[in-house]
Amino acid sequence: MKVEVVLTEADLAQEFTDAFEARDLPEKFFYWFPRSAADWTALAADPDLYGGLAATWKELGSSGIELASHFHGRVPVISFGAGDGARDALLLGALKDSGCECLYFPVDSSQGLLELAAAKAEDNDIETTCIKADISSPVHLVYAADAADPPRLFVLSGNTVSSLDPLAEIRYVAQCMKPGDRLIIDGEIFHAEQTMERNTRPAVRNFIWAVLESVGIQQANGEIRFNQKHDERHEGLHLITRYFRAETDLSATVVSQHIELQRGERIGLNFQYAYSPDAFRWLLTEHGGLDLVRVHLSPDGRFLTAVCKK
Repeated sequence: MKVEVVLTEADLAQEFTDAFEARDLPEKFFYWFPRSAADWTALAADPDLYGGLAATWKELGSSGIELASHFHGRVPVISFGAGDGARDALLLGALKDSGCECLYFPVDSSQGLLELAAAKAEDNDIETTCIKADISSPVHLVYAADAADPPRLFVLSGNTVSSLDPLAEIRYVAQCMKPGDRLIIDGEIFHAEQTMERNTRPAVRNFIWAVLESVGIQQANGEIRFNQKHDERHEGLHLITRYFRAETDLSATVVSQHIELQRGERIGLNFQYAYSPDAFRWLLTEHGGLDLVRVHLSPDGRFLTAVCKK
């Protein structure tokens, strides 16, 4: 497995310490610890939560011949926020079965998840170069995009864009795209009751707790709370926020440093967007400046997946 490192472990450790001291933990840290990576892999494989999305990616595989034709038989697949690569593997397998030569570039800040993504691809004899980077950084995105010459197939799967600022992220990604490139991206459709219920299930809570317990914060020390709000920048953007509230005075061990929290203090945690169908299309087209080639609705009605071009 080849790995190009843009974001070092030392960088992550310092950024995590700074974020914890600021009481605000961005998305990338929820996959850094070994337990976090393991819990995420289990969560992403939960058919009740992501089964509909897996079905859509299998459906996308049926268009492998069309994609293979567009790329003239050689497809560099650059997956931003690849995670364990499970959905990428479905697409790569279909492209290979269609006669394509695939080059795979999973991009993620988690070394553990990159290793899983690479293993899946290499089991299918697909040449893989991992890029350890922070996809919320425009500079890191450009570096990863330049790993292969156009035309390229970019991937943002598993509602990845919704765990960042989607309005900023889609513009960063669009700026990386050249004529002939394609982007496959999915997003969760908002349902008034179901969205909050899914985001607060025990399996999701366990995943969120993993990063806190990795620094010594136990469930007896406080609770994770959830809020649902509208993003006023555009109609149809819904945001689920999460935070930890300490119910006791406690000490967390953060990269060998002891950081004290007082009872009542809060730590902001990662968040998740969901969209109305119109808002998701607006995000990609009017805001992101992309054209829709086709759009797939998952069988459970929970996700939209779009194939886009510039």
